[in-house]
Amino acid sequence: MAFSKDEMRQKLTGISGILVTPYDEADEIAPDALAPIIEHVVDTGVHIPVVNGNTGEFYALTTDEAVTMVHAVCRMVDGRAPVLAGIGRGIRDATRLAEESARAGASALMIHQPPDPFVAPRGIVDYVRQISEASSGLPIVLYLRNDAIGLDGIKALCAIDGVIGVKWASPNPTKLAAAIEACDPSIVWVGGLAEVWAPIFYSVGARGFTSGLINVWPERSLDIHAALEASDYAKARSLIADMAAFEEIRAEELNGTNVTGVKAALQALGRDCGPTRPPSAWPLTDTQQAKLDTFLKASGLLA
Repeated sequence: MAFSKDEMRQKLTGISGILVTPYDEADEIAPDALAPIIEHVVDTGVHIPVVNGNTGEFYALTTDEAVTMVHAVCRMVDGRAPVLAGIGRGIRDATRLAEESARAGASALMIHQPPDPFVAPRGIVDYVRQISEASSGLPIVLYLRNDAIGLDGIKALCAIDGVIGVKWASPNPTKLAAAIEACDPSIVWVGGLAEVWAPIFYSVGARGFTSGLINVWPERSLDIHAALEASDYAKARSLIADMAAFEEIRAEELNGTNVTGVKAALQALGRDCGPTRPPSAWPLTDTQQAKLDTFLKASGLLA
């Protein structure tokens, strides 16, 4: 099923659920292990499944593995929701992945902000344009983790034909508000720091948010989204407070247990997707695991 740019803009105001990447015992990707998770996510109503995002350990994957993952996820989602495909790395790998994502049936591309140590704001514009051309014009969501490129750089990126949204993952709501004001009003600004930051970003004009929690507890993510859409910030904060322990675990060790916490929870719930790959931490420490088990039981996810 194809989704228009307007439909994608509307979906972006919902939840962009970042899927994990499963590995088998030989540390090879095992896409089919995602099947029950995708069924749960889609059936629950998460608006956009995202493949090859950071919760999917994008930078731990080879480009060939990322290509396999986007084809597998698009096949399993089967048009029931738009798939957002993460794109990144050097320009040759990025354009290849864009071509394959379009071929797989992805509805839009999420372009990771290049981590190269020598990145010029105008160079990122060229990077995004070449990726867009390689995908034959799929809608684009920019993923900004660092707002140091400045307001002019952000404006230039948002002015690229085909850009419909920005995943804002900088803990700087003041800069976000300025960017929203400066750019085309049709751009959708998505809170890119998951549920915990969503109320803050909503308060300055963002809509929708990304989530790794959806792999484990999509119902809670959707409840938080509904509260924010109703401007019931007190309810949203209360719902977030109840899953704070999970996010605290994920934020430990310089955020190096971010995916670890999700995959450890999936193991506990009988949906094993294997470990994480270095340099992510694995496994959780005994203290972290005990805290996770307490959270899962208190939330009713684990008997």
